[in-house]
Amino acid sequence: MAREIGDVILDLQNISLRFGGVKALTDISFDVREHEIRAIIGPNGAGKSSMLNVINGVYHPQEGTIVFRGQERREMEPHMAASQGIARTFQNIALFKGMTVLDNIMTGRNLMMKTNFLHHAMFWGPAQREEIEHRKKVEEVIDFLEIQNIRKTPVGRLPYGLQKRVELARALAAEPSLLLLDEPMAGMNVEEKQDMCRFVLDVNDQFGTTIVLIEHDMGVVMDISDRVVVLDYGKKIGDGPPDEVKNDPKVIEAYLGTSH
Repeated sequence: MAREIGDVILDLQNISLRFGGVKALTDISFDVREHEIRAIIGPNGAGKSSMLNVINGVYHPQEGTIVFRGQERREMEPHMAASQGIARTFQNIALFKGMTVLDNIMTGRNLMMKTNFLHHAMFWGPAQREEIEHRKKVEEVIDFLEIQNIRKTPVGRLPYGLQKRVELARALAAEPSLLLLDEPMAGMNVEEKQDMCRFVLDVNDQFGTTIVLIEHDMGVVMDISDRVVVLDYGKKIGDGPPDEVKNDPKVIEAYLGTSH
């Protein structure tokens, strides 16, 4: 890839998360570097989605620290994460099914809108100018993800693979510097996966967006990731470049299967 991996922008140190007596994450540390694609892998129940939820403030760890762009905090808040340039897609699609593709993607611009509700209700003056400006950005995302022909279609009418692409579009509309993708290719056929892989690589390469990715398809992980962290039962058991992780005996036993 033409891009260059930069300095650490996200550093997670000794993160532990519990729900009552259940340990979801135990003493996990790893970092994310600017412009890289950082994969998190592991069996079901390993704590992967919990880790993303810690990063963007949905869950607050009982121990550990999060350092994002040099600012240290014990916990992140979702609105804080969003305002600082962290966007997220979800394992289960979280779109407004009755709204059009265009309107769903426009919701990704909400934090950037400065005019008040009254101006928007009247659609006059500053609100009109702001709406036009944000629409322009959204149209750029629509073109980038090649979904021009469905922009006026209600999301609920779209097949699963396209809904996943719309969710990615909504996240990109926020112009994030750090993009968290929770199984963006789950449930897709081979062609849809190829398309999504291409878009993820293009987002990373053309926009310079740093990506943290959870994915079960090991072929995808090995092809597109710069580094991989491996979780098992809420603990870190591997961390490094894809080839190194792939050949780690602990990872083979826990995730890939000893037959591999």
